[in-house]
Amino acid sequence: MLDPNLLRNELDLVAKKLARRGFKLDVDTIRHLEEKRKVLQVETENLQAERNARSKAIGQAKARGEDITAVREEVNKLGEKLNSAKTELDTLLNQIKDIASTIPNIPDDSVPDGKDESDNIEISRFGTPRTFDFPVQDHVALGERFGGLDFAAGVKLTGARFVVMKSQIARLHRAITQFMLDLHTEQHGYAEIYVPYLVNQATLFGTGQLPKFAGDLFHTKPLEEEADSSNYALIPTAEVPVTNLVRDEILDESVLPLKMTAHTPCFRSEAGSYGKDTRGLIRMHQFDKVELVQIVKPEESMKALEELTAHAEKVLQLLELPYRKIVLCTGDMGFGSCKTYDLEVWVPAQNTYREISSCSNMWDFQARRMQARYRNKADNKTYLVHTLNGSGLAVGRTLVAIMENYQQADGTIKIPSVLVPYMNGVEFIG
Repeated sequence: MLDPNLLRNELDLVAKKLARRGFKLDVDTIRHLEEKRKVLQVETENLQAERNARSKAIGQAKARGEDITAVREEVNKLGEKLNSAKTELDTLLNQIKDIASTIPNIPDDSVPDGKDESDNIEISRFGTPRTFDFPVQDHVALGERFGGLDFAAGVKLTGARFVVMKSQIARLHRAITQFMLDLHTEQHGYAEIYVPYLVNQATLFGTGQLPKFAGDLFHTKPLEEEADSSNYALIPTAEVPVTNLVRDEILDESVLPLKMTAHTPCFRSEAGSYGKDTRGLIRMHQFDKVELVQIVKPEESMKALEELTAHAEKVLQLLELPYRKIVLCTGDMGFGSCKTYDLEVWVPAQNTYREISSCSNMWDFQARRMQARYRNKADNKTYLVHTLNGSGLAVGRTLVAIMENYQQADGTIKIPSVLVPYMNGVEFIG
């Protein structure tokens, strides 16, 4: 969430900055509620002070042996008024919080203005797409040719947008994951984390999935049911549980930056994507991903974004997969992001680049929702941390890129050299 002080003191400026990302802030409603809050706040404080004074007077009257019946009755009435005012104030504060929880993050000044993905700006490219001297097959045809990708089995077991991987493809999928984890833990300094795949609503609120994006999740109970301790949802990304490890924590400054990585399956309803990428592994309800998360001091977060993105890029570079790096415009950024880089890998059968990683700096947006803080050594005060996350990488899409970019004329697939040790020396599959 945004800093409440910004909404109270710089509302017009916030509205102007949010307009860059196409979000219209309801300034009139917020201003009206804020004025009402101020009045109720003063009223509550005055009633509290008056009741305290009257209560003190009761003690003094008792000491003098005076009749306190009238004063006690007055104190009781003040107590009723105070409770009523507190209830009204709490209701109003919850109303303000509900509105604030649906307001997206403010884009960094360095983010280019734009309406949608067509306005994103390419920063750099790595590698040159391969020129094939034979007809290119997509990963579905390649995988089904030797029984490695079984989409029919996925449909039978569950439904559309699920797959069963078998034999050499299943092994390659596992090898990709192990390679990524080893790279990030051994060379990039991340601690490997194992987390639950089901999380509660407080966790989903902390990273910004709730309340705005409840429809994108798979829930264990219907959304309309009242929340309780067992109302879980499957994680849409490891960012959710890993980042929430610091929820309601005050970290020692010495542990920052905190760098964590986790391999998990991810579950997404893909609401609103009907008809998109219906063939193959590009858009699934269940897919694996290696996630990178950093928890840093505020002054270090922009530098950390460059570092985290470079860590994701290193995976593609070592796999020798052509890719490009783009910076998302204001209209294409995620809800909680202040700045995002996307990495897009070359997919030969589609003759285009497709997203394989999204790396974002959230500033203190998630930290405020989570109340994640650190204690500054210099002044011994606590401050909100900044959180960052990125895919390092999406395993299924990496598998797609390897299968299509490394395919051979006979339909076999060459294994990238860095993965050969993870494949027990196997250099070709299929």
